[in-house]
Amino acid sequence: MKKWYAVSLSLPLAASLSSRVSAKEEKNQNDKDGVFYEIYVKSFYDSDGNGHGDLKGIVKQLDYLNDGNRNTNKDLQVNGLWLMPINTSPSYHKYDVTDYYSIDPEYGTLADFHELTLEAHKRDVRVIIDLVINHTSSEHPWFIKASRDVTSKYHDYYVWSDEHTDLSETGSWGQQVWYKNPNGAGYYFGTFWSGMPDLNFTNPHVREELIKIGQYWLKQGADGFRLDAAMHIYKGQTTDGALNNLKWWEQFRAAMLEVKTDVYLVGEVWDVPEVVAPYYKSLDSAFNFDLASKIVHSVKSGIDEGIAAAAIATDELYRNYNPTKIDAIFLTNHDQIRVMSELKGDIKKGKSAASILLTLPGNPFLYYGEEIGMTGEKPDELIREPFRWYEGDGKGQTSWQTPVYNIGNNGISVEAQDDKENSLLNHYRKMIRIRQQYEELGKGDLETIEVNNAKVVAYNRTYKKSSIQIFHNIANETVVVKTPLIGKVIFASEQGVKNTKSSLTIPAHTTVLVK
Repeated sequence: MKKWYAVSLSLPLAASLSSRVSAKEEKNQNDKDGVFYEIYVKSFYDSDGNGHGDLKGIVKQLDYLNDGNRNTNKDLQVNGLWLMPINTSPSYHKYDVTDYYSIDPEYGTLADFHELTLEAHKRDVRVIIDLVINHTSSEHPWFIKASRDVTSKYHDYYVWSDEHTDLSETGSWGQQVWYKNPNGAGYYFGTFWSGMPDLNFTNPHVREELIKIGQYWLKQGADGFRLDAAMHIYKGQTTDGALNNLKWWEQFRAAMLEVKTDVYLVGEVWDVPEVVAPYYKSLDSAFNFDLASKIVHSVKSGIDEGIAAAAIATDELYRNYNPTKIDAIFLTNHDQIRVMSELKGDIKKGKSAASILLTLPGNPFLYYGEEIGMTGEKPDELIREPFRWYEGDGKGQTSWQTPVYNIGNNGISVEAQDDKENSLLNHYRKMIRIRQQYEELGKGDLETIEVNNAKVVAYNRTYKKSSIQIFHNIANETVVVKTPLIGKVIFASEQGVKNTKSSLTIPAHTTVLVK
Protein backbone atom coordinates (compact mmCIF):
# COMPACT_ATOMS: atom_id res chain seq x y z
CA MET A 1 0.00 0.00 0.00
CA LYS A 2 1.06 3.57 -0.61
CA LYS A 3 2.38 5.23 2.55
CA TRP A 4 0.79 8.65 2.12
CA TYR A 5 -1.54 10.20 4.65
CA ALA A 6 -2.84 13.57 5.75
CA VAL A 7 -1.17 14.32 9.08
CA SER A 8 -1.28 16.79 11.93
CA LEU A 9 2.11 18.45 12.21
CA SER A 10 3.48 18.13 15.71
CA LEU A 11 6.08 20.91 15.76
CA PRO A 12 5.01 24.46 16.74
CA LEU A 13 3.15 26.35 14.03
CA ALA A 14 3.61 30.02 13.25
CA ALA A 15 0.50 32.11 13.70
CA SER A 16 -1.02 33.44 10.49
CA LEU A 17 0.76 36.62 9.46
CA SER A 18 -2.59 38.11 8.53
CA SER A 19 -3.58 38.05 12.20
CA ARG A 20 -0.45 39.50 13.75
CA VAL A 21 1.93 42.08 12.36
CA SER A 22 4.16 43.81 14.91
CA ALA A 23 5.97 47.05 14.19
CA LYS A 24 9.28 45.20 14.38
CA GLU A 25 8.16 42.60 11.88
CA GLU A 26 6.86 45.27 9.52
CA LYS A 27 10.29 46.92 9.65
CA ASN A 28 11.91 43.56 8.93
CA GLN A 29 9.65 43.19 5.90
CA ASN A 30 10.65 46.64 4.62
CA ASP A 31 14.32 45.73 5.06
CA LYS A 32 13.80 42.87 2.58
CA ASP A 33 12.69 45.15 -0.25
CA GLY A 34 14.91 45.41 -3.29
CA VAL A 35 16.07 44.03 -6.61
CA PHE A 36 17.42 40.47 -6.55
CA TYR A 37 19.76 38.77 -9.02
CA GLU A 38 19.50 35.03 -9.63
CA ILE A 39 22.86 33.32 -10.20
CA TYR A 40 23.59 29.88 -11.58
CA VAL A 41 27.00 29.66 -9.91
CA LYS A 42 28.50 27.21 -12.40
CA SER A 43 28.02 29.68 -15.25
CA PHE A 44 28.82 33.02 -13.64
CA TYR A 45 32.56 33.56 -13.00
CA ASP A 46 35.48 31.13 -12.77
CA SER A 47 38.05 32.19 -10.15
CA ASP A 48 40.54 29.34 -10.59
CA GLY A 49 40.64 28.61 -14.31
CA ASN A 50 38.95 25.20 -14.28
CA GLY A 51 36.04 26.33 -16.46
CA HIS A 52 33.44 26.15 -13.68
CA GLY A 53 31.98 29.16 -11.92
CA ASP A 54 32.40 29.22 -8.14
CA LEU A 55 31.66 31.23 -5.00
CA LYS A 56 35.00 33.02 -5.10
CA GLY A 57 34.08 34.09 -8.62
CA ILE A 58 30.95 35.82 -7.33
CA VAL A 59 33.06 37.59 -4.70
CA LYS A 60 35.41 38.80 -7.44
CA GLN A 61 32.48 40.20 -9.39
CA LEU A 62 30.51 41.77 -6.55
CA ASP A 63 31.48 45.20 -7.88
CA TYR A 64 29.61 44.35 -11.09
CA LEU A 65 26.51 43.49 -9.06
CA ASN A 66 26.81 46.19 -6.38
CA ASP A 67 30.00 48.08 -5.60
CA GLY A 68 28.60 49.52 -2.38
CA ASN A 69 28.72 53.10 -3.67
CA ARG A 70 25.42 54.69 -4.73
CA ASN A 71 27.28 57.49 -6.55
CA THR A 72 28.79 55.23 -9.22
CA ASN A 73 27.03 54.00 -12.35
CA LYS A 74 28.97 50.93 -13.46
CA ASP A 75 27.33 48.37 -11.18
CA LEU A 76 23.81 46.95 -11.36
CA GLN A 77 23.19 48.12 -7.79
CA VAL A 78 21.10 45.04 -6.94
CA ASN A 79 20.06 44.57 -3.32
CA GLY A 80 20.10 40.80 -3.10
CA LEU A 81 21.50 37.63 -4.63
CA TRP A 82 19.69 34.33 -5.09
CA LEU A 83 22.16 31.49 -5.50
CA MET A 84 20.82 28.43 -7.27
CA PRO A 85 21.70 25.20 -5.37
CA ILE A 86 25.18 25.15 -3.86
CA ASN A 87 24.99 21.94 -1.79
CA THR A 88 26.94 18.83 -2.75
CA SER A 89 25.23 17.07 -5.65
CA PRO A 90 26.09 14.60 -8.44
CA SER A 91 24.31 16.59 -11.17
CA TYR A 92 25.27 19.69 -13.13
CA HIS A 93 22.22 21.60 -11.84
CA LYS A 94 22.53 20.44 -8.21
CA TYR A 95 18.80 20.18 -7.51
CA ASP A 96 19.46 16.66 -6.18
CA VAL A 97 21.39 17.03 -2.93
CA THR A 98 23.66 14.43 -1.34
CA ASP A 99 24.85 16.53 1.61
CA TYR A 100 22.81 19.44 2.93
CA TYR A 101 25.57 20.61 5.28
CA SER A 102 28.30 21.17 2.72
CA ILE A 103 29.15 23.27 -0.33
CA ASP A 104 29.66 21.32 -3.54
CA PRO A 105 33.47 21.14 -4.00
CA GLU A 106 33.02 22.35 -7.57
CA TYR A 107 31.78 25.64 -6.13
CA GLY A 108 34.23 25.97 -3.26
CA THR A 109 34.14 25.65 0.50
CA LEU A 110 32.13 26.81 3.49
CA ALA A 111 34.83 29.42 4.06
CA ASP A 112 34.15 30.75 0.56
CA PHE A 113 30.47 31.04 1.40
CA HIS A 114 31.33 32.92 4.58
CA GLU A 115 33.50 35.30 2.57
CA LEU A 116 30.73 35.87 0.03
CA THR A 117 28.08 36.68 2.62
CA LEU A 118 30.50 38.91 4.55
CA GLU A 119 31.47 40.92 1.47
CA ALA A 120 27.88 41.11 0.25
CA HIS A 121 26.66 42.35 3.62
CA LYS A 122 29.29 45.11 3.55
CA ARG A 123 27.44 46.36 0.47
CA ASP A 124 24.01 45.89 2.09
CA VAL A 125 23.36 43.03 -0.31
CA ARG A 126 21.43 40.06 1.04
CA VAL A 127 22.17 36.48 0.01
CA ILE A 128 19.46 33.86 -0.22
CA ILE A 129 20.16 30.29 -1.27
CA ASP A 130 18.10 27.64 -2.99
CA LEU A 131 16.81 25.17 -0.41
CA VAL A 132 15.84 21.92 -2.10
CA ILE A 133 14.03 19.79 0.46
CA ASN A 134 11.07 18.29 -1.39
CA HIS A 135 13.46 15.51 -2.38
CA THR A 136 17.05 14.38 -2.07
CA SER A 137 19.35 12.77 -4.57
CA SER A 138 18.98 9.02 -5.01
CA GLU A 139 22.70 9.03 -4.12
CA HIS A 140 22.08 10.65 -0.73
CA PRO A 141 23.26 8.37 2.12
CA TRP A 142 19.72 8.50 3.57
CA PHE A 143 18.22 7.01 0.42
CA ILE A 144 20.95 4.43 -0.07
CA LYS A 145 20.34 3.13 3.47
CA ALA A 146 16.59 3.39 3.05
CA SER A 147 16.54 1.44 -0.19
CA ARG A 148 18.73 -1.38 1.11
CA ASP A 149 17.18 -1.98 4.51
CA VAL A 150 13.47 -1.73 5.35
CA THR A 151 14.35 -1.76 9.04
CA SER A 152 16.61 1.30 8.75
CA LYS A 153 15.23 4.47 10.32
CA TYR A 154 15.88 6.12 6.95
CA HIS A 155 13.44 3.84 5.14
CA ASP A 156 10.59 5.96 6.47
CA TYR A 157 12.39 9.12 5.31
CA TYR A 158 10.95 8.37 1.85
CA VAL A 159 7.61 7.36 0.33
CA TRP A 160 7.31 3.68 -0.58
CA SER A 161 4.73 1.36 -2.10
CA ASP A 162 4.42 -2.20 -3.31
CA GLU A 163 3.07 -3.77 -6.49
CA HIS A 164 -0.51 -3.33 -5.27
CA THR A 165 -0.22 0.43 -5.75
CA ASP A 166 -1.33 1.93 -9.04
CA LEU A 167 2.14 2.25 -10.49
CA SER A 168 0.76 3.94 -13.59
CA GLU A 169 -0.11 7.02 -11.51
CA THR A 170 1.26 10.21 -13.03
CA GLY A 171 2.10 13.64 -11.69
CA SER A 172 0.57 17.04 -12.39
CA TRP A 173 2.13 17.32 -15.86
CA GLY A 174 1.72 13.64 -16.83
CA GLN A 175 5.14 12.47 -15.67
CA GLN A 176 6.00 9.10 -14.13
CA VAL A 177 6.18 9.25 -10.33
CA TRP A 178 6.75 5.66 -9.13
CA TYR A 179 10.11 3.96 -9.62
CA LYS A 180 11.42 0.50 -8.79
CA ASN A 181 13.76 0.32 -5.83
CA PRO A 182 17.24 -0.21 -7.33
CA ASN A 183 18.54 -1.90 -4.16
CA GLY A 184 15.63 -4.04 -2.98
CA ALA A 185 11.91 -4.65 -3.10
CA GLY A 186 9.18 -2.07 -3.58
CA TYR A 187 8.77 1.24 -5.35
CA TYR A 188 9.57 4.78 -4.32
CA PHE A 189 7.88 8.08 -5.13
CA GLY A 190 9.66 10.82 -7.08
CA THR A 191 7.70 13.85 -8.23
CA PHE A 192 10.35 15.08 -10.65
CA TRP A 193 12.66 12.22 -11.65
CA SER A 194 13.94 8.83 -10.55
CA GLY A 195 17.13 10.51 -9.30
CA MET A 196 15.09 12.73 -6.95
CA PRO A 197 13.14 10.57 -4.46
CA ASP A 198 10.60 12.59 -2.46
CA LEU A 199 11.09 12.91 1.27
CA ASN A 200 8.29 11.68 3.55
CA PHE A 201 7.10 14.75 5.42
CA THR A 202 4.61 12.69 7.41
CA ASN A 203 7.67 11.54 9.37
CA PRO A 204 8.37 14.10 12.16
CA HIS A 205 12.07 13.17 12.13
CA VAL A 206 12.30 14.32 8.52
CA ARG A 207 10.73 17.65 9.39
CA GLU A 208 13.05 18.09 12.36
CA GLU A 209 16.10 17.33 10.23
CA LEU A 210 15.11 19.81 7.52
CA ILE A 211 14.51 22.52 10.10
CA LYS A 212 18.01 21.93 11.44
CA ILE A 213 19.35 22.32 7.91
CA GLY A 214 17.58 25.63 7.41
CA GLN A 215 18.75 26.98 10.74
CA TYR A 216 22.30 25.84 10.01
CA TRP A 217 22.53 27.91 6.82
CA LEU A 218 21.12 31.00 8.49
CA LYS A 219 23.87 30.65 11.10
CA GLN A 220 26.42 30.44 8.26
CA GLY A 221 25.37 33.83 6.93
CA ALA A 222 22.46 33.17 4.57
CA ASP A 223 19.69 35.77 4.78
CA GLY A 224 16.95 33.44 3.66
CA PHE A 225 15.89 30.87 1.12
CA ARG A 226 14.31 30.41 -2.23
CA LEU A 227 12.13 27.39 -1.44
CA ASP A 228 12.20 24.96 -4.34
CA ALA A 229 9.01 23.08 -5.26
CA ALA A 230 7.19 24.60 -2.29
CA MET A 231 3.81 23.28 -3.39
CA HIS A 232 4.99 19.69 -3.80
CA ILE A 233 6.04 18.95 -0.21
CA TYR A 234 2.97 16.78 0.39
CA LYS A 235 2.61 16.00 -3.29
CA GLY A 236 0.71 19.25 -3.71
CA GLN A 237 -1.92 17.51 -5.80
CA THR A 238 -4.77 17.02 -3.31
CA THR A 239 -6.62 19.16 -0.78
CA ASP A 240 -4.96 17.37 2.11
CA GLY A 241 -1.58 17.68 0.46
CA ALA A 242 -2.01 21.41 -0.16
CA LEU A 243 -3.22 21.97 3.41
CA ASN A 244 -0.27 20.13 4.88
CA ASN A 245 2.12 22.05 2.61
CA LEU A 246 0.86 25.25 4.21
CA LYS A 247 1.15 23.86 7.72
CA TRP A 248 4.70 22.74 7.02
CA TRP A 249 5.83 26.16 5.77
CA GLU A 250 4.28 27.88 8.78
CA GLN A 251 6.21 25.46 10.95
CA PHE A 252 9.40 26.08 8.99
CA ARG A 253 9.05 29.85 9.19
CA ALA A 254 8.53 29.78 12.96
CA ALA A 255 11.73 27.77 13.34
CA MET A 256 13.74 30.09 11.06
CA LEU A 257 12.56 33.16 12.98
CA GLU A 258 14.14 31.66 16.09
CA VAL A 259 17.53 32.11 14.41
CA LYS A 260 17.02 35.19 12.24
CA THR A 261 14.16 37.60 12.88
CA ASP A 262 14.40 39.13 9.41
CA VAL A 263 14.78 35.89 7.45
CA TYR A 264 13.50 36.25 3.88
CA LEU A 265 11.49 33.33 2.46
CA VAL A 266 10.41 33.26 -1.16
CA GLY A 267 8.55 30.24 -2.49
CA GLU A 268 8.33 28.59 -5.87
CA VAL A 269 4.61 27.92 -6.21
CA TRP A 270 4.14 27.55 -9.94
CA ASP A 271 0.38 27.81 -10.28
CA VAL A 272 -2.52 30.23 -10.65
CA PRO A 273 -2.77 33.11 -8.12
CA GLU A 274 -5.60 31.45 -6.19
CA VAL A 275 -3.32 28.50 -5.42
CA VAL A 276 -0.34 30.74 -4.66
CA ALA A 277 -2.20 33.06 -2.28
CA PRO A 278 -2.45 30.83 0.85
CA TYR A 279 1.33 30.37 0.87
CA TYR A 280 1.62 34.00 1.90
CA LYS A 281 0.41 32.98 5.36
CA SER A 282 3.94 31.74 6.02
CA LEU A 283 6.14 33.13 3.23
CA ASP A 284 7.30 36.69 2.55
CA SER A 285 7.18 36.25 -1.20
CA ALA A 286 6.10 33.86 -3.92
CA PHE A 287 7.06 34.11 -7.57
CA ASN A 288 4.29 35.65 -9.64
CA PHE A 289 4.34 33.39 -12.70
CA ASP A 290 0.98 34.69 -13.90
CA LEU A 291 2.17 38.30 -13.95
CA ALA A 292 5.49 37.35 -15.57
CA SER A 293 3.61 35.71 -18.42
CA LYS A 294 1.46 38.81 -18.94
CA ILE A 295 4.49 41.11 -19.05
CA VAL A 296 6.39 38.98 -21.57
CA HIS A 297 3.39 38.26 -23.79
CA SER A 298 2.30 41.91 -23.76
CA VAL A 299 5.72 43.20 -24.77
CA LYS A 300 6.05 40.43 -27.34
CA SER A 301 2.75 41.32 -29.05
CA GLY A 302 2.88 45.07 -28.44
CA ILE A 303 -0.57 44.95 -26.85
CA ASP A 304 -1.16 45.28 -23.11
CA GLU A 305 -2.85 42.13 -21.79
CA GLY A 306 -3.80 43.83 -18.54
CA ILE A 307 -0.48 43.96 -16.70
CA ALA A 308 -1.46 46.55 -14.09
CA ALA A 309 -4.90 45.02 -13.51
CA ALA A 310 -3.31 41.60 -12.95
CA ALA A 311 -0.78 43.04 -10.51
CA ILE A 312 -3.55 44.80 -8.60
CA ALA A 313 -5.69 41.67 -8.48
CA THR A 314 -2.89 39.49 -7.11
CA ASP A 315 -1.90 42.21 -4.64
CA GLU A 316 -5.42 42.30 -3.20
CA LEU A 317 -5.63 38.52 -3.14
CA TYR A 318 -2.27 38.04 -1.44
CA ARG A 319 -2.86 40.77 1.14
CA ASN A 320 -5.83 38.77 2.42
CA TYR A 321 -3.28 36.25 3.70
CA ASN A 322 -0.36 38.54 4.53
CA PRO A 323 -0.68 42.33 4.76
CA THR A 324 3.11 42.71 4.60
CA LYS A 325 3.54 40.43 1.60
CA ILE A 326 6.23 41.24 -0.99
CA ASP A 327 5.37 40.05 -4.49
CA ALA A 328 8.29 38.32 -6.23
CA ILE A 329 8.09 39.59 -9.80
CA PHE A 330 10.26 38.51 -12.71
CA LEU A 331 10.34 37.98 -16.47
CA THR A 332 11.72 34.46 -16.86
CA ASN A 333 13.92 32.15 -14.78
CA HIS A 334 16.18 29.10 -14.99
CA ASP A 335 13.30 26.77 -15.94
CA GLN A 336 11.93 28.86 -18.79
CA ILE A 337 12.88 30.05 -22.26
CA ARG A 338 14.95 33.18 -21.73
CA VAL A 339 13.04 36.41 -22.16
CA MET A 340 15.22 37.62 -25.03
CA SER A 341 14.50 34.41 -26.93
CA GLU A 342 10.80 35.02 -26.34
CA LEU A 343 11.31 38.53 -27.72
CA LYS A 344 13.33 37.26 -30.71
CA GLY A 345 16.39 39.22 -29.63
CA ASP A 346 14.66 42.60 -30.01
CA ILE A 347 16.63 44.91 -27.71
CA LYS A 348 13.95 47.62 -27.75
CA LYS A 349 11.38 45.12 -26.51
CA GLY A 350 13.90 43.86 -23.98
CA LYS A 351 14.18 47.40 -22.61
CA SER A 352 10.39 47.73 -22.39
CA ALA A 353 10.12 44.46 -20.46
CA ALA A 354 12.83 45.61 -18.05
CA SER A 355 11.17 48.99 -17.57
CA ILE A 356 7.82 47.43 -16.72
CA LEU A 357 9.38 44.92 -14.34
CA LEU A 358 11.38 47.60 -12.53
CA THR A 359 8.46 49.99 -12.01
CA LEU A 360 5.91 47.52 -10.59
CA PRO A 361 5.38 46.72 -6.89
CA GLY A 362 7.31 43.88 -5.28
CA ASN A 363 10.85 42.57 -5.40
CA PRO A 364 12.04 42.25 -9.02
CA PHE A 365 14.17 39.16 -9.66
CA LEU A 366 16.58 39.30 -12.59
CA TYR A 367 17.93 36.09 -14.10
CA TYR A 368 21.69 36.29 -14.68
CA GLY A 369 22.47 37.44 -18.21
CA GLU A 370 19.04 38.97 -18.70
CA GLU A 371 20.65 42.39 -18.41
CA ILE A 372 22.95 41.78 -21.38
CA GLY A 373 20.34 40.07 -23.54
CA MET A 374 21.40 36.45 -23.23
CA THR A 375 19.14 34.06 -25.13
CA GLY A 376 18.39 30.37 -24.64
CA GLU A 377 15.73 27.74 -25.12
CA LYS A 378 15.17 24.21 -23.80
CA PRO A 379 16.78 21.86 -22.88
CA ASP A 380 17.59 23.39 -19.51
CA GLU A 381 21.35 23.35 -20.01
CA LEU A 382 20.91 25.87 -22.84
CA ILE A 383 19.03 28.37 -20.68
CA ARG A 384 21.86 28.15 -18.14
CA GLU A 385 24.77 28.80 -20.50
CA PRO A 386 27.98 30.54 -19.39
CA PHE A 387 27.55 34.22 -18.60
CA ARG A 388 29.24 36.37 -21.24
CA TRP A 389 31.83 38.71 -19.74
CA TYR A 390 33.67 39.14 -23.03
CA GLU A 391 33.01 38.96 -26.72
CA GLY A 392 35.55 36.18 -26.89
CA ASP A 393 37.46 34.56 -24.05
CA GLY A 394 38.97 36.18 -21.01
CA LYS A 395 39.75 35.87 -17.34
CA GLY A 396 36.88 34.35 -15.40
CA GLN A 397 34.84 33.31 -18.43
CA THR A 398 33.27 29.93 -17.62
CA SER A 399 33.52 27.12 -20.16
CA TRP A 400 31.84 24.14 -18.49
CA GLN A 401 29.53 23.97 -21.48
CA THR A 402 30.04 24.99 -25.09
CA PRO A 403 27.41 27.65 -25.69
CA VAL A 404 24.87 27.24 -28.46
CA TYR A 405 23.05 30.56 -28.11
CA ASN A 406 25.46 32.94 -26.41
CA ILE A 407 28.56 32.28 -28.47
CA GLY A 408 30.24 35.66 -28.14
CA ASN A 409 31.21 38.22 -30.78
CA ASN A 410 27.58 39.24 -31.17
CA GLY A 411 27.28 42.10 -28.70
CA ILE A 412 25.78 39.95 -25.96
CA SER A 413 28.46 40.53 -23.36
CA VAL A 414 29.42 42.94 -20.60
CA GLU A 415 32.50 43.95 -22.58
CA ALA A 416 30.45 44.95 -25.63
CA GLN A 417 27.81 46.90 -23.71
CA ASP A 418 29.63 48.36 -20.73
CA ASP A 419 30.48 51.74 -22.28
CA LYS A 420 27.57 52.03 -24.72
CA GLU A 421 25.07 54.48 -23.28
CA ASN A 422 22.08 52.94 -25.08
CA SER A 423 22.94 49.30 -24.41
CA LEU A 424 20.54 46.93 -22.68
CA LEU A 425 23.01 46.58 -19.80
CA ASN A 426 23.06 50.31 -19.17
CA HIS A 427 19.28 50.44 -19.46
CA TYR A 428 19.04 47.94 -16.60
CA ARG A 429 21.57 49.94 -14.58
CA LYS A 430 19.58 53.11 -15.21
CA MET A 431 16.16 51.63 -14.43
CA ILE A 432 17.33 50.04 -11.17
CA ARG A 433 18.69 53.41 -10.07
CA ILE A 434 15.44 55.13 -11.00
CA ARG A 435 13.55 52.56 -8.93
CA GLN A 436 15.79 53.16 -5.96
CA GLN A 437 15.71 56.94 -6.34
CA TYR A 438 11.93 57.17 -5.98
CA GLU A 439 10.24 55.51 -3.01
CA GLU A 440 6.98 55.50 -4.95
CA LEU A 441 8.43 52.86 -7.29
CA GLY A 442 9.72 50.63 -4.53
CA LYS A 443 6.93 50.93 -1.97
CA GLY A 444 3.99 52.69 -3.59
CA ASP A 445 0.47 51.42 -4.13
CA LEU A 446 -0.60 50.63 -7.68
CA GLU A 447 -3.52 52.05 -9.66
CA THR A 448 -4.33 51.70 -13.33
CA ILE A 449 -4.45 54.75 -15.57
CA GLU A 450 -7.02 54.57 -18.35
CA VAL A 451 -5.47 55.80 -21.60
CA ASN A 452 -7.78 54.03 -24.11
CA ASN A 453 -4.80 52.70 -26.01
CA ALA A 454 -3.77 49.05 -25.71
CA LYS A 455 -0.28 49.90 -26.96
CA VAL A 456 0.42 51.75 -23.71
CA VAL A 457 0.83 50.17 -20.29
CA ALA A 458 -0.06 52.91 -17.80
CA TYR A 459 -0.31 53.01 -14.04
CA ASN A 460 0.15 55.21 -11.02
CA ARG A 461 2.39 54.49 -8.01
CA THR A 462 1.61 56.34 -4.76
CA TYR A 463 3.55 56.37 -1.50
CA LYS A 464 2.92 58.72 1.41
CA LYS A 465 0.63 60.91 -0.73
CA SER A 466 3.28 61.32 -3.42
CA SER A 467 2.53 59.86 -6.84
CA ILE A 468 4.35 59.01 -10.05
CA GLN A 469 2.49 58.29 -13.28
CA ILE A 470 4.18 55.69 -15.47
CA PHE A 471 3.60 55.17 -19.18
CA HIS A 472 5.21 52.42 -21.27
CA ASN A 473 4.74 52.53 -25.02
CA ILE A 474 5.28 48.88 -25.97
CA ALA A 475 4.51 49.40 -29.66
CA ASN A 476 6.90 49.79 -32.60
CA GLU A 477 5.50 53.24 -33.34
CA THR A 478 5.02 56.59 -31.63
CA VAL A 479 1.74 56.99 -29.76
CA VAL A 480 -0.08 60.01 -28.39
CA VAL A 481 -1.88 59.57 -25.09
CA LYS A 482 -4.80 61.96 -24.53
CA THR A 483 -4.74 62.41 -20.79
CA PRO A 484 -4.42 65.37 -18.43
CA LEU A 485 -1.09 65.11 -16.64
CA ILE A 486 -0.40 66.59 -13.26
CA GLY A 487 3.29 67.36 -12.92
CA LYS A 488 6.27 67.17 -15.21
CA VAL A 489 8.29 64.46 -16.93
CA ILE A 490 11.02 63.36 -14.51
CA PHE A 491 12.36 60.52 -16.63
CA ALA A 492 12.17 59.25 -20.20
CA SER A 493 14.07 56.19 -21.36
CA GLU A 494 14.41 57.60 -24.90
CA GLN A 495 14.45 61.03 -26.49
CA GLY A 496 11.49 62.56 -28.30
CA VAL A 497 8.88 62.69 -25.53
CA LYS A 498 6.48 65.65 -25.76
CA ASN A 499 4.28 66.67 -22.84
CA THR A 500 1.42 69.16 -23.11
CA LYS A 501 -1.48 69.93 -20.82
CA SER A 502 -3.73 67.47 -22.63
CA SER A 503 -1.49 64.85 -24.23
CA LEU A 504 1.75 62.92 -23.99
CA THR A 505 3.68 61.89 -27.09
CA ILE A 506 5.70 58.74 -26.46
CA PRO A 507 8.18 57.32 -29.01
CA ALA A 508 8.25 53.58 -29.69
CA HIS A 509 9.39 51.38 -26.79
CA THR A 510 9.82 54.31 -24.45
CA THR A 511 9.03 54.61 -20.75
CA VAL A 512 7.98 57.95 -19.28
CA LEU A 513 7.62 58.94 -15.62
CA VAL A 514 5.58 61.99 -14.65
CA LYS A 515 5.58 63.48 -11.14
